[in-house]
Amino acid sequence: MRPSKPASVVLIAAIAALVLSLSIAVPILFRPFYYLQIHALELPEHTGWSEETIRQAYDQVLDFCVFGAPFGTGQLVWSESGRSHFADVRELFLLDFAVLGLSLLVTALLAILHLRGKLAFHRFLHRSPGFWAGISAGGLVLVIAALAALDFQRAFVVFHALFFPGKDNWIFDETTDQIILIMPQAFFRNCAILIAAVLLTCCTVLVLTDLLGQRTRTPQRPDML
Repeated sequence: MRPSKPASVVLIAAIAALVLSLSIAVPILFRPFYYLQIHALELPEHTGWSEETIRQAYDQVLDFCVFGAPFGTGQLVWSESGRSHFADVRELFLLDFAVLGLSLLVTALLAILHLRGKLAFHRFLHRSPGFWAGISAGGLVLVIAALAALDFQRAFVVFHALFFPGKDNWIFDETTDQIILIMPQAFFRNCAILIAAVLLTCCTVLVLTDLLGQRTRTPQRPDML
């Protein structure tokens, strides 16, 4: 069977999208990540609210963004402007989940066809689609991480300008939207670090799997033993 270049390109894109969307979904769905930061960022000391109050507010916002539950911030004050921003955030979350599901489906279907001997993937420069997906996704996140490390405040503003074009409701007034007091910029920085760590781990596994597999497939010459 002749290896298919188009199928390889589709698989590379699907795996890269899967790794990226999965990495983004981790801090969204894994709420203990936020709970651990309540005391690490000294939120009760800075706000005067108890851990229970802070967790309740965060959980209600996430329930709205992820599950479409009625919007609320527990005992904290919120405005319609703040609610509209989280409605925009919900759309981004749902988009990420959709990309995650679709990329997982495409990757699984292509893998099944390959395992059943009905599809062969072209190896660009003798490397697997997984290798190139890991390199492309990993390279992208390294570039973004390097730029963010230089000036996270600037990166934070650029991010919102790109994903919420023409809107300024992401600029919260802490007197009318107190949720911002328990979701400081340090929290979003830590979310970015977690996303990068998960993504780079996945990319490293993809690359090493191909490299180790290549060594297994390639017979060694006597002088290399």
